Amino acid sequence: MAAMTMIQALRSAMDVMLERDDNVVIYGEDVGYFGGVFRCTEGLQQKYGKSRVFDAPISESGIVGTAVGMGAYGLRPVVEIQFADYFYPATDQIVSEVARLRYRSAGEFIAPLTIRMPCGGGIYGGQTHSQSPEAFFTHVCGLRTVMPSNPYDAKGLLIAAIECDDPVIFLEPKRIYNGPFDGHHDRPVTPWSQHPLGAVPEGHYTVPLDSAAIYRPGTQLTVLTYGTMVHVAAAAAHETGIDAEIIDLRSLWPLDLDTIVNSVQKTGRCVVVHEATRTSGFGAELVALVQEHCFYHLEAPIERITGWDTPYPHAQEWDYFPGPARIAAGFKRVMEGK
Repeated sequence: MAAMTMIQALRSAMDVMLERDDNVVIYGEDVGYFGGVFRCTEGLQQKYGKSRVFDAPISESGIVGTAVGMGAYGLRPVVEIQFADYFYPATDQIVSEVARLRYRSAGEFIAPLTIRMPCGGGIYGGQTHSQSPEAFFTHVCGLRTVMPSNPYDAKGLLIAAIECDDPVIFLEPKRIYNGPFDGHHDRPVTPWSQHPLGAVPEGHYTVPLDSAAIYRPGTQLTVLTYGTMVHVAAAAAHETGIDAEIIDLRSLWPLDLDTIVNSVQKTGRCVVVHEATRTSGFGAELVALVQEHCFYHLEAPIERITGWDTPYPHAQEWDYFPGPARIAAGFKRVMEGK
């Protein structure tokens, strides 16, 4: 085991897979010589050469479009969209080609590609570098959508994604690349080296793509969340003294419904938290599923705490960001049955 940041864990996953499988190729804007804008691929081109790790033009549609062809012909491309906010030019390739290839070819072709995207706010990136577009992808049949919350899961999930024959959208919350973030932006950053989930095996291992994890066991209410919000929700539980069971979904789709249902049926209360905008966010699907499967176990209305229905603001970032105070208020409403 080695202490790793999420950046180092992701790099280790790609290193492991480049070494294990000659069909793995990695490319995107600045990922080769420069090592990526966040340095997730630093040193990989020097180690494996320019035919395995290389730079692409500034063309998201071109990056994903070429990856579809590579996957159909037996390669396993891992491509990076530099920020999740920039995936929109590749929407047709993702929705009409990547997600549909197995279906439209009656299983003759597959698209075993992984699309990495740094996402989320908390870095003063403003409206074009802070979006959380996970709900776009969970809505598309044929895609897997993943978002880790820590280095251990990040490496295991990325290896599993690269080995998977399905296309995987791999969202990386950039606010927690270097340490867990509890939502208190005015406090010093805690490094991953001081967190138990910063201890990562150096070799090959996987985390199942369709599995959730109980991040914090509890008895009073269930929190359904993922990515950065796992740590913010944990801070809210600590600060309120409420014994919240925090479920880290990890895999947004396919979803580990059994873990969700078992927890909500145990606690009788549910809070859904995500950073993305509220209307038609993935939290709405979670609320519907809990209502459908756990209605007779609920002791209070389901609470949803999210970003606002606005572009991600630069000057008012922490008013938009669902911080521990806003989450704590939601916890209290659920406990009071309001």
